[in-house]
Amino acid sequence: MNYGKINMTRKAVLADAGFGSRIAEDEGDHLHSYFVETDQWRRLLSGEVDIVFGSKGAGKSALYSLLVAKKDELRLGRRTLFLAAENPRGTPVFRDLTAEQPLSEEQFRGLWKLYFLSIAADYLRHQLTSQNIKNPAAQSVIHVLTEHGLLAPGVTLLSRLRAALGYLRKFIPHVEGGVTDPHTGLTFTGKITLGEPTSEQRTAGYRSLDDLLSQLNLGFQQVNITVWLVLDRLDVAFAESDTLEGNALRALFRTYLDTLGLSHIKTKIFLRDDIWRKIVSGGFREASHVTRSLTLSWTEQSLLNLIVRRLLANEAVCNYYGVNRIEVLATAELQREFFYRVFPEQIDIGKNRPKTLDWMLSRTADGSKRTAPRELIHLLLAAREEQLKLTELGNSEPEDNLLIGKNAIRLALPAVSKARYEQTLCAENPGLLPFLHKLEREKAQQTLGSLAALWNCSAEKTSELAEKLVEAGFFERRGAKDAPIFWVPMLYRDALDLVQGAA
Repeated sequence: MNYGKINMTRKAVLADAGFGSRIAEDEGDHLHSYFVETDQWRRLLSGEVDIVFGSKGAGKSALYSLLVAKKDELRLGRRTLFLAAENPRGTPVFRDLTAEQPLSEEQFRGLWKLYFLSIAADYLRHQLTSQNIKNPAAQSVIHVLTEHGLLAPGVTLLSRLRAALGYLRKFIPHVEGGVTDPHTGLTFTGKITLGEPTSEQRTAGYRSLDDLLSQLNLGFQQVNITVWLVLDRLDVAFAESDTLEGNALRALFRTYLDTLGLSHIKTKIFLRDDIWRKIVSGGFREASHVTRSLTLSWTEQSLLNLIVRRLLANEAVCNYYGVNRIEVLATAELQREFFYRVFPEQIDIGKNRPKTLDWMLSRTADGSKRTAPRELIHLLLAAREEQLKLTELGNSEPEDNLLIGKNAIRLALPAVSKARYEQTLCAENPGLLPFLHKLEREKAQQTLGSLAALWNCSAEKTSELAEKLVEAGFFERRGAKDAPIFWVPMLYRDALDLVQGAA
C-alpha cells in the first residue's frame, strides 16, 4: 500500500474531519458514505423482510433513513410507494394515546386498520384524481371512508389517527341505537365493523375493515402500485404505559398477520428486540407466524468496519495517511491495520491488557454484553473532541503519528456513560430512578443482600428490581443461579461514579 506524503498537521486533519452523528436521523446525506450494503439491507430493500428487530442504537433508524432516501428509486423503478405511518422525527403520532382512555387489544386492532386504510386510501385517491383514472374497487373504499369523516385531504398523520380514534370510540359497547358485532361485542352506529358482518348487516350496508382493506388492495393492484406502510420509533410512541404498549403492539402484529396476504399493501415495522421479547413473554401465540423478519446484530469485525468507514469518509484523513479508501475497505486485515495507525495499540499498557478496539467495545457494551453502534460512534466523536482540547491546551500530540491518543479515548468515556445513562436508561425506566440513585458511588458488584440493604427492600422486592435492571441492560447477572451477582458494566460506571470491586 502506498502511504503517500503527509502535507497537513495532525491537528488540522482532526479539526477538518467529521465522523458523522451517533443519531441516524441527524446523519442526513452523509449516512450513505458510511453504509455497507449487507445481505440484511438487500433483503429489506427487495421487500423480502417486513420486520426489523434490533437493540437500542443498533441501527434500525439508520436502515429506516436509508429506505427514505431510496423512496424515489422504489417508486420509479419498482412502483413501490414508501409511506411513513409514524413521524420519523419530533413528537410520535401515537404519543397522544397515553392520555386517552385505554383501548383494549381488539379496539387497537381496529384502530390500526382504520389508520392504515386512511393513509393508503388518501394516496390512491390523489393518484386517481390527478390522472383521471376510474378504479371502482378503490373508489368504493374511498367513498365509505369519506362518508365517515376518515379521509380529510391534506392533513397530518396525527389528524388521521385522531379521526380514526374518534370514529372507533363511537362504537364502544353499550352505545344505543346501533348494531352489535357478534365477533367483538362492540355496538356500531356506523357502517364499518371490526369483525365480519352478519348477512343482515351486509344487507344493511355494513362492511368490515378486512373487506375494505381487500378492496383497497385490489385498487392498488389495478394501478400496479405496492404501498409500504412503515413504522419506526414505536419504543418512544408508547413509552409511558406498559399496558398501552402491550395492547398496541400485540394488536399491531396481529394486524400485520391479518394483512399478510394482501399483495399490494404491506406493513413494515422497526422495533427494539427487548420490546418484542416483552410482548412475547406476556403471551402472544401468533409470534411463531412472524417469520419475515431480521434481527440486527454486530460483530467485532462489523463494528471495526463501521469505525474505519467513518474515518475514511474524510478526504483529509485519507490524504494524511496516504491511503485509498477502496483499498483499505477491501480486506479485514487492512481495516485493522489502518485502525491501529489512527489509534494506539492499547489504552492501558500491559501484557494482559486488551487491545484498543477490544477496550472500546467492552466499555461501550451494556449488561447484555452487546455494543451498539450508537455508543461506539459517540466514543469516537467524544475522543476527537478530547484530542483537540488536549492539543489546544499545549499537550504533546500522540506518539507514532497517531491521530487520537489513549488519553483522549480514556477522557471520552464519561461523556458516553452519562449520555447512555441519562438519555436511555433513566429516560426509559423512570420507575427505577430512586433505586439507581442509591447506587451512586457504591461498588460495581452487588449481591441481592447488599442491594436489599441499599434499597431498604424485602428480598422478594429486591430480586424483582434487580431483574428489571438486568432486562434494562444496567446489570449483568453473574454467579450461581441461587446466589447471583449483579455486575455493572463499564458503560454505566462513570455516570454513577461507581467504585471497582464487590460490595
